[in-house]
Amino acid sequence: MADGFRPERVAENLNRALHAVLAKDPRAWVLGEDVADPYGGAFKISKGLSSRFPGRVITTPISEAGIVGVAGGLALSGDHPIVEIMFGDFVGLGFDPILNFLTKSVAMYGRRVPMHVVVRCPVGGNRGYGPTHSQSPQKHLIGVPHLGLYELSPFHDSIALLDRLLENGEPSVLFENKVLYTERTFVDGVVDDLFSYDFPASRDGYARVFIEDPGTADVVLIAPGGLASRVLSAARLLFLRHEINCQVIVPVQLYPFDVGSLPPILAKAGQVVVVEEGTAGGGWGTEVAAGLYPLLWGQLNQPIRLVTSRDSVIPAARHLEDEVLVQSDTVYRAVLETAGV
Repeated sequence: MADGFRPERVAENLNRALHAVLAKDPRAWVLGEDVADPYGGAFKISKGLSSRFPGRVITTPISEAGIVGVAGGLALSGDHPIVEIMFGDFVGLGFDPILNFLTKSVAMYGRRVPMHVVVRCPVGGNRGYGPTHSQSPQKHLIGVPHLGLYELSPFHDSIALLDRLLENGEPSVLFENKVLYTERTFVDGVVDDLFSYDFPASRDGYARVFIEDPGTADVVLIAPGGLASRVLSAARLLFLRHEINCQVIVPVQLYPFDVGSLPPILAKAGQVVVVEEGTAGGGWGTEVAAGLYPLLWGQLNQPIRLVTSRDSVIPAARHLEDEVLVQSDTVYRAVLETAGV
């Protein structure tokens, strides 16, 4: 809890996690544009860090390639840098050092070299920020050897997550959907009066959100953390209006994604819907579906349904942005069509 009166927000949990990392690890750094106080980052995630840890929180020039390159040098020398890309749309400017320096350094020197580095990327729309500050570029980084992709979730504690990413010895990109920052974290297995959740594999794996019994569901929805509230809103309406029981799977690790760890309920339900905020075509949902089909062949009632944002530039006008990006009613309609209602 953030205090005695309200649940901790996701942004507060992440800020607390960064404070914990720097307090515990003298080799940790935070690098990024405007991350120092008093600004504390565009979304205030690095608030208070430079005041508490002067010299290890560095406000950088506007050069994503330079920031990520410096982080790679620090990691190569044994330090543990955390990079903030102010808007994830600009991770493309850091793609070369991610693709050819951070990840390659793990394996191209004749022995394994640990690269303890995390690149944080605020992503997603629904904030009215327009075409170049609202995208979800996850799919462009899928499949890079030695690069792990993760997404912030309201179910997974950021302290444990950052510890995991910095300890595994391979570079990681942490996507953080911006609308998630102000949402509350979930604790003690309770979402609301209808939904409960648990972690069937491990607490750093996926969260399973269910109504009453995790062993029963008509449809299984798989969605990353940034879409959790929209998917749960759709699932609530589907249950109350149509008595369609949806179970929601929220993974914290997007790639590599261990489909084999998913619960047997997928085969039992027979209907699977994968939701992402990015556009269609070589996306995360396609990767998940490709992994699930061999495991579920002959057991599904319908083909796996992929729900994505429209193939469009993201408008700045909010009413037009709502039409382009995945919303709760997008998921609601997709499940009804999948279920044949």
